[in-house]
Amino acid sequence: MILIDSQAVKNTCNASVESKGFCFYKATNGIKRHLAVDILGFPFFTHCTTANVSDDQGLIEMLSQNIDYFQSKPLELPKTTILVDHGYHPEKIIPVLEQIYPQIMTKIQFELSAKPSKAEKEAKGQSGFVPVAARWVIERSNAWVERCKSLVKNRTYATVTNYGAAAPHRAPNN
Repeated sequence: MILIDSQAVKNTCNASVESKGFCFYKATNGIKRHLAVDILGFPFFTHCTTANVSDDQGLIEMLSQNIDYFQSKPLELPKTTILVDHGYHPEKIIPVLEQIYPQIMTKIQFELSAKPSKAEKEAKGQSGFVPVAARWVIERSNAWVERCKSLVKNRTYATVTNYGAAAPHRAPNN
């Protein structure tokens, strides 16, 4: 099983204008991180886009960049279930993926995660965001990335020296 989600976040202040977009759903100017993890929360695939890219398009791009994984998967193995939330629309994603790799649906299947209704939340005395059985794994992974964002922020690793050549950027030793 692969769990997939995206997260729109503000970009670093020194990021170029081309690397930023505006996510109307989250009212965020920045980037969108698309993350696929296994059932334990370990990263499987990652992809970064501008924030204005839809969840569906980001998923298509991420899976397209990793299509060799699915092409090399033997047919005798069970289909890989891809669990997504209600921000994704498998009926729109499947035809695009089939254009890229026609046999993809013999190797994967999409599943929409359960979404508790307001009545179900009220009956349990819950409100707001309520983690759903397997979805908490991807939410935890996204939270870890956000908390440890100094490890994953977009940075320009090259600076131009006096000679015009690119040199690695190093943090000062303090």
